[in-house]
Amino acid sequence: MSDVLSRLLETRDWLLADGATGTNLFNMGLSSGDAPEMWNIDEPEKIRALYKGSVDAGSDIFLTNSFGGNASRMKLHGAENRVRELNRAAAELGREVADASGRTVVVAGSIGPTGEIMEPMGTLSYKGAVEMFHEQAEGLKEGGADVLWAETISAAEEYKAAGEAAMLAGMPWCGTMSFDTAGRTMMGLTSAAMVEMVEKLDHPPLAFGANCGVGAADLLRTVLGFAAAGTERPLIAKGNAGIPKYVDGHIHYDGTPELMADYAVLARDCGVTIIGGCCGTTPEHLVAMRAALETRPRGPRPTLEQITDALGGFSSASDGTDDTAEAPVRTRRRRRG
Repeated sequence: MSDVLSRLLETRDWLLADGATGTNLFNMGLSSGDAPEMWNIDEPEKIRALYKGSVDAGSDIFLTNSFGGNASRMKLHGAENRVRELNRAAAELGREVADASGRTVVVAGSIGPTGEIMEPMGTLSYKGAVEMFHEQAEGLKEGGADVLWAETISAAEEYKAAGEAAMLAGMPWCGTMSFDTAGRTMMGLTSAAMVEMVEKLDHPPLAFGANCGVGAADLLRTVLGFAAAGTERPLIAKGNAGIPKYVDGHIHYDGTPELMADYAVLARDCGVTIIGGCCGTTPEHLVAMRAALETRPRGPRPTLEQITDALGGFSSASDGTDDTAEAPVRTRRRRRG
């Protein structure tokens, strides 16, 4: 299997990833509590539209609709025996859209967390996690995914299991974790600890980084933590489009296309190579992000103050790597016309 992403990383200064999956599918009519992965079979035109929205907006990489497509999560919907089928369909639809785009677009097979707690705190064994991710990986590979993409992982052992599954499937992979608890993942990992873990893996990711979390400003602070640890591996940033708010019975993210354009440029200047959005990020946001990356000159690495001036305040005083605050928590956000 040709490694398309590696070739792009060798020739491009930055790559635009996609935006949200759930947000955009809810906008298409997906009901809360339903499994998005079932739409790969039941609503294929909507999944094609999801992918095409990102491609038409300028994304170089998009993730498949398979985030929760592992046996543990699919069991909640009585579909644990359909894992391979649903993942294969997710990638096949993506392959169709990418191949019809007329340019090089990477189909990244999304692998999300199992939803279970790893041993010894929980009951999921490392071997069990590898088996679940490997089953998913094989389906994505059969469907034509170019690369596997673990995302929103919180536990180090689960991240390692995703990497081993990719190795068993003979696939390149990328992996991001979610730093949503005072600069750490839910299971306590810091940005520095993630870099150390990644560099020790037998089958390391092509690129790694952070996604989701509590806001674009926090995510970029984590990215600066990766850079400070001295890694030379390409970095990924997929931040949420602002902060979630409950409006008229639905979760709404308040990040404007202008704010996400600022975020994209700041991410690039922080040293990020693969830049995308997570929750709340629509094709409209992606268009603004691409335009900003193409037209705004590269600048020096931003300070924490510059990040908060542009994107709003951090949710915690510290980035999780020490006991002191590097910058005050701020609530001011610069408004663009």
